[in-house]
Amino acid sequence: MTEAATRRAPGTPCWVSLLAGDPAAGREFYRDLFGWEYQHERGPSGPHFRALLDGREVACIRPMPKGWTCLPSWSPFLASDDADRAAETVRLYGGTVGVGPLGSAGGTGRMAVASDPAGATFGIWQEEARDGAVMDGGPGTVVWNELLTYQTSAVEKFYQAVFGLDTESPVQGGGGPEAGEPDYLTVAARGRIVGGLRGVGTALPRDRGAHWLVYVEVEDTDAVARRAAELGGSVLAPPSDSPHGRTARLADREGAPFAVITTRR
Repeated sequence: MTEAATRRAPGTPCWVSLLAGDPAAGREFYRDLFGWEYQHERGPSGPHFRALLDGREVACIRPMPKGWTCLPSWSPFLASDDADRAAETVRLYGGTVGVGPLGSAGGTGRMAVASDPAGATFGIWQEEARDGAVMDGGPGTVVWNELLTYQTSAVEKFYQAVFGLDTESPVQGGGGPEAGEPDYLTVAARGRIVGGLRGVGTALPRDRGAHWLVYVEVEDTDAVARRAAELGGSVLAPPSDSPHGRTARLADREGAPFAVITTRR
């Protein structure tokens, strides 16, 4: 199969990256929680650590650049056929580009880091040779990416324009687990649902604002939530059942939020 045939559709999450103030502490935390190991690399945007699970790339941990004052956070990198054009569209539709576009390691593609009009950070990833991280690959891998924002109508057209994503309300689509939520949209890349946009209004954390939330599959949500607290993290929302499985919203030692889920299969 050719590289072009395996390239992910624009807007599909293909990497997740933790921006950490203390990368060593982050690596230790997630190694204990998910069993990740790490490979140190140096790219155009600086040194970083690729997280590996059974030899498969599943995530990336990056140190906070000098001079940055943002909070530690997880962000998805969304696939693009043209990172430079995507970055320009970000600017045209009210977002900002903080890093890049830059050539990736080995000159095999392009990447950028941007924020949407509500301030949520995400990455743009144009890769020619590597498939990206394993997504939806079982326990220890990211299985879902969801934007928490004040109001979905403020960012819906932005993601449609930058990545060509389609959005749909579960109510309009004929129901589903989120059909009862007043402000929820699924996003699809070439007909395949790849994430969600959730408007939470005043429930949005004041200290963090709009942000993407990554969901990592685990075998036992309750046990992982307890272990996260033992490791110095915190439980932002305790384990509870949902139509998709048992979930919990957690934060690591530096306060970067993420979620875990034991999926229903």
